[in-house]
Amino acid sequence: MQLSPQFRGKGRNRLGFPKWEHSMVAWARRWEKASLVDAVVNQYCQMPERDVSLATGSDETPLKLLSFNIQVGIKTTAYRHYLTKGWKHVLPHENRFKNLRHVGRLIGEYDLVALQEIDGGSIRSGFVNQVEYLAQAAHFPYWYAQLNRDLGPIAQHGNGLLSRVALSGLEDHKLPGALPGRGAMIVRVPFAGDELVVVMLHLSLGGRSRQRQLAYIAEKIAHERQVVVMGDMNTHAAQLMDHSPLKSLDLTTAEVTAPTYPAWQPSQTLDHILVSPNLAISQHQVLSDRISDHLPIAVEVTARTRPPVQ
Repeated sequence: MQLSPQFRGKGRNRLGFPKWEHSMVAWARRWEKASLVDAVVNQYCQMPERDVSLATGSDETPLKLLSFNIQVGIKTTAYRHYLTKGWKHVLPHENRFKNLRHVGRLIGEYDLVALQEIDGGSIRSGFVNQVEYLAQAAHFPYWYAQLNRDLGPIAQHGNGLLSRVALSGLEDHKLPGALPGRGAMIVRVPFAGDELVVVMLHLSLGGRSRQRQLAYIAEKIAHERQVVVMGDMNTHAAQLMDHSPLKSLDLTTAEVTAPTYPAWQPSQTLDHILVSPNLAISQHQVLSDRISDHLPIAVEVTARTRPPVQ
């Protein structure tokens, strides 16, 4: 699938729009259709997967996870920049790829990476699928770009997955809410002699919509044996684990966490990696790379005991 088409032709079409603009709209629709097929993953290159004992059954080998809201490659250093630099959410700017290269260097040591606020290839990203770009930059053999808000050539807004481990399954889910445009990916990977279910998501700002979205996810994973839920959840861990539909899953987080938002003066913990009781979190850290409006969060996950296979 070609994600960066070159537009040719001059003049205008019969509706009065420039031909290149008509081509961009047509391309965006084709890309959306292609990205939402039964997508196990887009495997673009033959890099060696991390095979070790993730698949062979050792409970000791950790899985390295990272979650990062990259804000489509925009660095924000003050609240006023949401207004004064808001044009960067629509138009390209020269520092975007510099920021993406930084992200590429940052994510290179992890096994599974969940990205929020990616662009799948539009005007603002230079018609580059940012998930594919980062997969190539950091040498991930498996990647998937989830399109959740399609604004044609203006913006292709969604989530991203990068993996060094061959997946046994991937589901693309559109989350309910007052406004459309939020999504979750449910990923299955071999881990500790069993299967690990990883939910990668970006929840709504509104509390009522978040509750609906969490109820949807909780129902999907209620009977899974090993579970990780990770992403930008726009609320605090206590709210998630004690006052949301996730409470029934008994998920836990690291004993000590740090704020992730805003990146320039962190005061709120909005990004989380939650795990089921039979998993343990070690090496939890919020990274100090201020290349978005959120800070990335990273953990290592191990199995406490091997769950019985039903």
